[in-house]
Amino acid sequence: MAKCDACGNDYDKAFKVMKEGKTYTFDSFECAIHIMAPACAACGVRIIGHGLEHNGTIYCCAHCAHKQGVDQLRDRA
Repeated sequence: MAKCDACGNDYDKAFKVMKEGKTYTFDSFECAIHIMAPACAACGVRIIGHGLEHNGTIYCCAHCAHKQGVDQLRDRA
């Protein structure tokens, strides 16, 4: 069995994800999101979709970007 890097659970159906040369082991997508997904710079929510980026800062939506003074970003509809 493999031990999850997020919660420590030993699980026989764990999976591995590689990012920037480092390999992580997870027992669920929930744990993978907790470790791998970026957090919005304004509200802290984990971004599991595309999000919005400005000068290397990631936001979950245009509303959060606007709260941080970034007015040129728009949500896609």
